[in-house]
Amino acid sequence: MKALTYEGPRRISYSEVPDPALPGPDGAIVAVSAAGICGSDLHIFGGHGFAEGTGYCVGHEAVGEIVEIGPAAVGFAVGDRVLVPASAGCGHCVPCRGGLIAMCEKVRRPIDACYGLGGALQGGQAQLLPVPHAETNLVRVPDEVSDDAAVVLTDNAPTAWYGARRARIAPGDSVVVIGLGPVGLMAVQSAFVLGASRVLAVDLVPERREHARRLGAEPVESEQPKRAIREMLGGGADVVLEAVGADATIALALAVAGRRGRVSVVGVSANTAFPVNMVLAQVKELEFHIGLCSVQYELPTLLRLTAAGRLRPEAVVSHHLGLSEGADAYRLFASRDDGVSKIVLDPAG
Repeated sequence: MKALTYEGPRRISYSEVPDPALPGPDGAIVAVSAAGICGSDLHIFGGHGFAEGTGYCVGHEAVGEIVEIGPAAVGFAVGDRVLVPASAGCGHCVPCRGGLIAMCEKVRRPIDACYGLGGALQGGQAQLLPVPHAETNLVRVPDEVSDDAAVVLTDNAPTAWYGARRARIAPGDSVVVIGLGPVGLMAVQSAFVLGASRVLAVDLVPERREHARRLGAEPVESEQPKRAIREMLGGGADVVLEAVGADATIALALAVAGRRGRVSVVGVSANTAFPVNMVLAQVKELEFHIGLCSVQYELPTLLRLTAAGRLRPEAVVSHHLGLSEGADAYRLFASRDDGVSKIVLDPAG
């Protein structure tokens, strides 16, 4: 089969690799019809991956059709249209059985549970994807949900919703979203669905701010966003959703939250000693939330919202390219040029 493989810093190759074998009697193989490139994939592309080595298939956002199913797999059949949540659980421990895959008791390292971050699980930017423990790690896609929407629902939309849900956005709240990649844009949508009265959008890239404006947000155009946000809101925000993970953006989130504000970080940070102004946090009575999303836990709600038209994950997709154009797709996504937001790859192309 054809797949995209990591061959070194800024080197993604369109490669011929062996077809996958069924991953156990309760597993499945999915013929991928659409795959997404995620911001996390750029860590690998830039040579700062989560695992050592090269030659592994990348990607953790895939939608397709089951073409092979194990005899012990429950609830699925060949021909079912499914999406593959970004991370896989063992399917047997108490957290997994409740959908909390990020808390799986059998996984020692998060990279071992996420597709395409190394050798543990093959990536989804391929024509075929082996999925272990199908009952836990596959989700059937309703006919009303397009492939574009389903790709965003494998990771970006649930991550944004998870951050917004944990921040307890309530009707009438003012919300600031920092970072307007696909997760940030879905955070804008999530905030409005949960009842936000105003959503302010912060990003260095003008095209991303414009994209957020089309979704109903108010772009923060100033080079001094802290001052601008306080002027626009007449004070701090009720809720701040951070979707970057950089020290500067997390610090900004803490700074622009108002008294008794809630800050929710879903951007991935590698800092093991982030400095927090504890005096400011204590005086403001801030709440701070951070974590890794369990996609399977969030999906039942999001699929219903998407099927009903309340949530539009497909609205963050900006480009469609063939899998054979994968190297160009990665370079485009990394450049942030041409208004790129979400790239969906066609494995047949």
